Amino acid sequence: MAFSSTNPTCRTATTSLPSKPHHLTTQLIPSRLPVNSVTVKTPSLISCAVTSHSMPLIEKDEEAVVHLRPDSFGRFGKFGGKYVPETLMYALTELESAFHALAGDHEFQKELDGILKDYVGRETPLYFAERLSEHYKRPNGEGPNIYLKREDLNHTGAHKINNAVAQALLAKRLGKKRIIAETGAGQHGVATATVCARFGLDCIIYMGAQDMERQSLNVFRMRLLGAEVSMEIIPLFLGIVGSLRVVSSILRIKQHGDIQVRAVHSGTATLKDATSEAIRDWVTNVETTHYILGSVAGPHPYPMMVREFHAVIGKETRKQALEKWGGKPDVLVACVGGGSNAMGLFHEFVDDKDVRLIGVEAAGFGLDSGKHAATLTKGEVGVLHGAMSYLLQDDDGQITEPHSISAGLDYPGVGPEHSFLKDLGRAEYYSITDEEALEGYYQILFDSVFSSIKRSVVLLYAAFKRLSRLEGIIPALETSHALAYLEKLCPTLPNGTNLVLNCSGRGDKDVHTAIKHLQV
Repeated sequence: MAFSSTNPTCRTATTSLPSKPHHLTTQLIPSRLPVNSVTVKTPSLISCAVTSHSMPLIEKDEEAVVHLRPDSFGRFGKFGGKYVPETLMYALTELESAFHALAGDHEFQKELDGILKDYVGRETPLYFAERLSEHYKRPNGEGPNIYLKREDLNHTGAHKINNAVAQALLAKRLGKKRIIAETGAGQHGVATATVCARFGLDCIIYMGAQDMERQSLNVFRMRLLGAEVSMEIIPLFLGIVGSLRVVSSILRIKQHGDIQVRAVHSGTATLKDATSEAIRDWVTNVETTHYILGSVAGPHPYPMMVREFHAVIGKETRKQALEKWGGKPDVLVACVGGGSNAMGLFHEFVDDKDVRLIGVEAAGFGLDSGKHAATLTKGEVGVLHGAMSYLLQDDDGQITEPHSISAGLDYPGVGPEHSFLKDLGRAEYYSITDEEALEGYYQILFDSVFSSIKRSVVLLYAAFKRLSRLEGIIPALETSHALAYLEKLCPTLPNGTNLVLNCSGRGDKDVHTAIKHLQV
């Protein structure tokens, strides 16, 4: 095995774990861990108990560490790294080298910029939400100015296309003609299918069966790209004799390349399981395949690389803010699942200490319910999908099932840089329940004329008919978590605060879910 730290050790034992340790849980990709630890054998994963002195602490007064993100080993403080099998090490090293080389390649940058402008539709507007701002004014007329960074206006309807286009171009430079990707809400899947059609690349997209059901519109959008549906049963050997996993509902696109969407039925049949299947595929086909990972998660260099491909969001925001009010934003707000849209907005402003960075996670049915995806709020340090970060896990280090009404936030981990910024105290992270998010969904859809939208069928129908024309923006349920947090944040902000919220995707894909949840 290989990884990014020196002097790794991992001793095999059959003893039980001590009570309430910090756990490193490596699911799906076994690796030795760079700590003095004890490994407990389980049927499907490896767990390691980490002693409190085994990892360096983040010194909050060391400003230099903020600027070097990540370090030469791919670490953000103690987070990040490469916890992967030896099979993937060459591909990751090759990918990192190509990324750094292309960063200075004028022709590559010119081609990428041209596609982002003419195909994706950048730059996206920084829109002053006048009526939403009016809603949050206090009785004395004071309140914040709320701006929306309109990533929902990108081609395919979300920020995901920024990273998908860039990685597809990078894959072509590497000579890789087969692409794999994971998707939860379907936006990354649609973006990846789109760029593979655009560049004539073969592609397999893994999506949890549960997510395919609640994001059926995005699956249908992939079909509109030219897909034909066929039902296949594929047994997958899991390393345990007699253990099989069923994958079905394969959609094939034959027009520009062979693109398949594979429904993953294992585990919770959501984003975590889709990512696991994508990584298994990559291990098997690493010589011919490039993995377009959709978030700032996974092994180095993915957290850094995906962040840089989305950094255009923050760069445009700085430029547009200067044009609109002659300064920087005071507060940045974004939803956080894996964390790509938030990091794309935050990265440009991390060194601006007078700019607040606020990430909003999914609290699901509530933080005390055990049914949530608030990784940074309730998680513990561990390793999942090749990187160390905060994870949702039980006392034995087993990954627990996350829950969110939003498929894009339904993930038990988070990007390592978010974990780093949390521990450093540079970014703030809060959580919003499903019910609060649905209220946020309708608040911006209905222009927030009412302080809240009740769950009454009559009121929802009436509000939809009367108010949907006023603001005219339907946000994704992921974005709705960030919108819902404004209810708690705005009353605390000084008058005239310039707040930018990243509208990471449009909500067409979520209308069916919202109606079903609200029994409308």
